[in-house]
Amino acid sequence: MKVLITGGAGFIGSHTTAALLSRGDQVVCLDNFNDYYSPERKRKNVAEFLDDIGYSLYEGDIRDRERLEEVLTQEKPDKVIHIAAMAGVRPSIQRPLLYEEVNVKGTLNMLEAARRHRVTHFLFASSSSVYGGQEKVPFSEDDPIARPISPYAATKAAGEMLCHTYHHLYGLNVTCLRFFTVYGPKGRPDMAPYLFTRWVLEGAELTMFGDGTTSRDYTYIDDIVSGVVAALDADLGYEIINLGNSQTVVLRDFVALVEELAGKKAHIVQLPMQPGDVPRTWADISKARRLLGYDPQTPFEEGMKHFVAWYRREVLGEQTEPKRQEPK
Repeated sequence: MKVLITGGAGFIGSHTTAALLSRGDQVVCLDNFNDYYSPERKRKNVAEFLDDIGYSLYEGDIRDRERLEEVLTQEKPDKVIHIAAMAGVRPSIQRPLLYEEVNVKGTLNMLEAARRHRVTHFLFASSSSVYGGQEKVPFSEDDPIARPISPYAATKAAGEMLCHTYHHLYGLNVTCLRFFTVYGPKGRPDMAPYLFTRWVLEGAELTMFGDGTTSRDYTYIDDIVSGVVAALDADLGYEIINLGNSQTVVLRDFVALVEELAGKKAHIVQLPMQPGDVPRTWADISKARRLLGYDPQTPFEEGMKHFVAWYRREVLGEQTEPKRQEPK
């Protein structure tokens, strides 16, 4: 099977690529290597795949319809995993027009390309942010999403609606996966696990928005990838499925865990809650268990232990094991 992954050089895309190549699938990566965070980090993410005969890398933007036509005509993928997007809630408030252009029009471009080239299955990377600030927990796929509180969330909800339209009109198999705060090695540097780890290890000020009682459903990257691959293999018509850990972590407990793993105290600076932030996320994953056999295996404490070890090794260049002593 040949799979096109948009945003394939990013965090989730590169981990998904590794999983698919390891089982013998062919992977076509399309990424524009934008500067939302360091393009060099993304190039490093895919460097290990470049010599793999089953891997192809294309630089291009999902807003460029001619480039999409070139890639799909050349590669003829069987399925698409559409991850490429402008990420982040707070930046979307500053640049809403860019987020609409990339996340809505770009998704529509991908759906049109998939239709024209008879792709059999389209996976759309959605987000827990579509649930907004609702009080009901855990969040279920049947909950209304008509009140997003950030442009980013609104663009993801719009993407889901476009996906349903293409399923309804053209019979395209579409699965919308609502990711809940994904973290782990190679994680995005704008996310709390990366930022908190960096700030504590460097002795810098740690910015805490709110009183520390907000909570998130942090989901380890390996568990997310297992759900993505299972969804890719299941032709379900049109479905929306939560992929989370279904265990919430309170912000102040998160900081305490980072302090423990780093062996240092955090220098906390407390600020008010930011516009667009939600008080909590919590995934009901019963549908994912039923349809995909999804079963997250990584407790938050274990996942953060892996992440901090990766950060020390790959970012700080620390030795993870003591140097071997030469015999005297």
